Amino acid sequence: MDNILNISDLSKTYQSAGRTLTVLDQINFSVAVGSTNAIVGPSGSGKTTLLGLCAGLDRSTSGTVELNGINLNKLTEDQRAQVRNQHVGFIFQNFQLLPTLTALENVMVPLELRGEKNIKARALDLLDKVGLSERSHHYPLQLSGGEQQRVSLARAFSNAPRILFADEPTGNLDAETSDKVIKLIFDLNKEAGTTLVVVTHDPELAAKTQRIIRIKGGKLIADEKTING
Repeated sequence: MDNILNISDLSKTYQSAGRTLTVLDQINFSVAVGSTNAIVGPSGSGKTTLLGLCAGLDRSTSGTVELNGINLNKLTEDQRAQVRNQHVGFIFQNFQLLPTLTALENVMVPLELRGEKNIKARALDLLDKVGLSERSHHYPLQLSGGEQQRVSLARAFSNAPRILFADEPTGNLDAETSDKVIKLIFDLNKEAGTTLVVVTHDPELAAKTQRIIRIKGGKLIADEKTING
């Protein structure tokens, strides 16, 4: 199986109070097309930073990120944004919905940026798949946390991404809503054949993936297949 993501000697450091803070230290792994993967580790271990680098949201200090055959390190910010729009879906823990746009309009944004046609019909179809077709004209503040996360999920899949990154997608949800969102993520993953990489503290969510990548202190300490792998 081909790899959609290749991470080589990836490091990220910051300067703080005259000292160098190492957030990620020489991380190496690859992700196969269509696979489901969890990145786990204690708070402050570098998981979210790693996810952002993989998705091209930030630039590494050293090492390389190759996404869908493209070396992100060689791209400008505008070029990385174009790659994200063409190939990547991202689900944020705090939803990151635009407050002045309705649920429908939030889902339509990536499609508008791509210049696609019939985007309203596609956005409505995605909202229907996540059970929110009747809430399409509501604004984020009129939606519950679970509903907002489902809108963000629909938005993440709106550009038919080859790979979906999810940062603690159930972190702000109650147990019942969390179960629904997890099922939606995996259902849409199977339906579209989208590769999934999820950062989570939830052992039940991690166990549903085919593979668990463990990070601690900025280092990769284990890379394990699950019973689903």
